[in-house]
Amino acid sequence: MTNTQDIEKRLSHFGQDVISKIIEASSVVEVPKGTEIIREGQYIKTVPLVVEGLVKVFTRQEDKELLLYYIQAFESCVMSFSAGLKNEKSKVFAITEENSTIILIPSGKISLWINEYPKLNELFYSQYDIRYLDLLETINHLLFDKLDKRLLSYLKEKVALTGKNPLIISHREIANELGTAREVISRLIKKLEKENKVKQLKDSVKIL
Repeated sequence: MTNTQDIEKRLSHFGQDVISKIIEASSVVEVPKGTEIIREGQYIKTVPLVVEGLVKVFTRQEDKELLLYYIQAFESCVMSFSAGLKNEKSKVFAITEENSTIILIPSGKISLWINEYPKLNELFYSQYDIRYLDLLETINHLLFDKLDKRLLSYLKEKVALTGKNPLIISHREIANELGTAREVISRLIKKLEKENKVKQLKDSVKIL
């Protein structure tokens, strides 16, 4: 559980005026792993700022998902930020990848504060650069990389973000995030295992 003093300390670079306004107007929530916090098609009333934990943002087409990016500590969701400012419906889903502490900032307040407080403005607009690079990398993987290379890159990124190796993850979950079939993932993990790049355990995958 993150208390107000911890949050103030971690947000100190914004300045006390901004911190006071955020804490006064926002909700700090503890969100269990696997909780949907943003749904495609909903109007964005609050913009998440992750304090602790990890959130994945993805798009879904029929029964297929495509992972777009992760939101780490003291990052926010630029897609939600944009939709909130324009009062538009969300084009993405967001689900907590781990138990997370999240500040839910009213989108109406952000539209006022970003002009008044440049530091807060920098936070959200810097996210555009980060997510643009994330999306370019995703597009490059889709266009130019074979699926086994995408799979290995995906697993390595997951290990780096979570600090966990082996990863407790199912083949179906991997398939959903990479937009393919479970059977394909199972076959590719066997291939990577033969190449001594991963090891398949009972309910997890280990990067070697």
